[in-house]
Amino acid sequence: MASNFKILVHRKSDKLHLTLEGDFDGTSACELLNLLEEECSGAGKVLIDTAGLKEIYPFGRDTFQNNLYLLKSQRICLAFTGKNATQIAPERNRILSSPLF
Repeated sequence: MASNFKILVHRKSDKLHLTLEGDFDGTSACELLNLLEEECSGAGKVLIDTAGLKEIYPFGRDTFQNNLYLLKSQRICLAFTGKNATQIAPERNRILSSPLF
């Protein structure tokens, strides 16, 4: 994991808000996927804020996007916000200009 990467987690009812900070590499992507798998139980919507990311490495982006299939059984709605949302979000995911929750 990039030494400066962290995920801030805030849960409110069935909504989970994740704020990503630092550099996003392959290990960071795995950490995010693991957190989603562990924390999404009972969460209907997950908002991932990418504004705090400094550097997004192509391998990190690809690792995240190529392994999202692992979460299909979770039945969650992922939405991405922040200036880096289009770089992280898979093509068919929602990208929001402002948070819905």
